[in-house]
Amino acid sequence: MHRRTALGGALTALATAAAGVLVAAAVSTAPAVAAAGGTGTGYLHTSGNKIVDSTGATVRLTGINWFGMETDNKTFHGLWSSNPWRSQLDTMARLGYNTLRIPYSNDALKPGATATGINDFVNPDLIGLSPLQILDRVIDYAGSKGMRVILDRHRPTSAGQSPLWYTSTVSEATWINDWKMLAQRYAGNTTVIGADLHNEPHAEGTNPAATGACWGCGDTARDWRLAAERAGNAILGVQPNWLIFVEGVSCPSGGLSNVWDNDPSNDEDCGWWGGNLSKAGQFPVRLNVANRLVYSPHEYATSVYRQAWFDDPSYPANMPAIWDKYWGYLYKQNIAPIMMGEFGTTLQDPKDKIWLQNLMAYTGTGVNGMSFTYWSWNPNSGDTGGIANDDWTTINQPKQDILTPYLIPPTGGGTTSPSPTGTPNTSPPPTTPPPPVTGGCTATYKQINSWSGGFQGELTVKNTGTAAVNPWSATWTWPSGVTLASGWNATVTQSGTTVTAAAPAWASSLAPGASVTVGFTANGTAATPGGVKLNGTAC
Repeated sequence: MHRRTALGGALTALATAAAGVLVAAAVSTAPAVAAAGGTGTGYLHTSGNKIVDSTGATVRLTGINWFGMETDNKTFHGLWSSNPWRSQLDTMARLGYNTLRIPYSNDALKPGATATGINDFVNPDLIGLSPLQILDRVIDYAGSKGMRVILDRHRPTSAGQSPLWYTSTVSEATWINDWKMLAQRYAGNTTVIGADLHNEPHAEGTNPAATGACWGCGDTARDWRLAAERAGNAILGVQPNWLIFVEGVSCPSGGLSNVWDNDPSNDEDCGWWGGNLSKAGQFPVRLNVANRLVYSPHEYATSVYRQAWFDDPSYPANMPAIWDKYWGYLYKQNIAPIMMGEFGTTLQDPKDKIWLQNLMAYTGTGVNGMSFTYWSWNPNSGDTGGIANDDWTTINQPKQDILTPYLIPPTGGGTTSPSPTGTPNTSPPPTTPPPPVTGGCTATYKQINSWSGGFQGELTVKNTGTAAVNPWSATWTWPSGVTLASGWNATVTQSGTTVTAAAPAWASSLAPGASVTVGFTANGTAATPGGVKLNGTAC
């Protein structure tokens, strides 16, 4: 994204249904052998048009993009806001996004790269960290919530996107070597499941004098399909468990069509940048490790560019045939899975709401539907906006309402986050009392930050007993008027003036001598937690 003047292209005649019909044509799929909740177990691989986990259960990735690491900031946008980074991830997971697609540029990976645009008061744990170290933190926390991560080489440099996977200053060797470095860095970490090799390869020049990314043309300097094979196989040589996500091009020849050069003799069917996989059936990406290829088209609405099909008299009944032609056939013919890496809209045009509703219906419902990562979490995406509003805390409910029926929440771990309206979650604590502590505990509190109407703190509880506490649960009280806004490293809830931090599934046991730090933000006058207890034992 960040974007692009989108490409038009003359559409060939397409069979369409009756004009004016709101289409809800879900993809037809065979029953899965098994269905996985959340994002499955272990590394993922493919089976026909399915993504499956290490047990063979079908997994549907229903995720979101969080961009910024590809820009001059070299790290996630929104870290400048008053909403802590963990709380933002909490909200994404709570809303049902089980996968995080993270764009980056090669600039962010360079030694000495500096992350900027971080609110040190709200995110003190990120002070002094490099872009890669911040990425480590986000991956670890996302993984603790059961989310998966896809890394996306979005730009060669922070200056902007490129039609080819290399530029005069960033070579193909740099592109591949940086991918191998990332594959080695996260080897063994099943949260990171794969590589989206290069964002939105697209046309440059005009037909027949094309200089942009083509598909199947055979020119090793421009054929994106061949480049994807070279990079994909290099990555799999380091990390054979990763999925390789391959986007499409815009015009298969790599040159702009007659829509741009006004030459009908060079007419070509073009689509969105990265969205045209029409030649992938004829010229498939060939990887050395079987069952690792996922095709990842991009798809957008009129807020990005008003393609001709949006004004077709039969709209939206014409759309399924268009999607079939560009990329849907790969799924319907059981050739490979589809993971729609980007799609989004401001919803300002009434046509866009119809587009989004129909697109989601086209992907299918339930675990057997096509995977996707919505663009974007960020509200500062100029031509789509985000799921988050400008405060990076509350959400755009009209967009979320359309996506919700298709989201499969992550499993494993979890914390309480602000509701869509920003009001605190005050669910009562569990009614089953946790097992008592054998011995004792200590508690220390650190206020991280405060502002008008709220504060951030960390409560560290240590098990000083002789036996593990499993599951552990810490409680404390606040003065009247202090309410929980968000929490992390535990499932944090509030009932009256009592706050409960219950062990997450991913770290349920607290060993003798071990400690846990529960972070939170709260509304009201800053106050130290009182009467701290670990499983009912006073600390």
